Amino acid sequence: MSVPVKMYSTAVCPYCIMAERLLQSKGVEQIEKIRVDLDPEQRELMMQQTGRRTVPQIYIGDTHVGGFDDLSQLDRSGQLDGLLHPA
Repeated sequence: MSVPVKMYSTAVCPYCIMAERLLQSKGVEQIEKIRVDLDPEQRELMMQQTGRRTVPQIYIGDTHVGGFDDLSQLDRSGQLDGLLHPA
């Protein structure tokens, strides 16, 4: 069982798609997607929480991992699996 994953995204976002594919390749079956292009209040909330204005912004459980580059770095360093599937 993996921890919940939440991703702030927009409709046309190649990095969001790449992040989703990477997470799915790690066994994540469900991603709560929050479309900030459809809901400006969610974009404001995302910026307040993360200090960033770009998408994707990804949370694994309560941990803000950042965007696709951050997610990819976690994967390369071997830390992503531990976040997604804690022992």
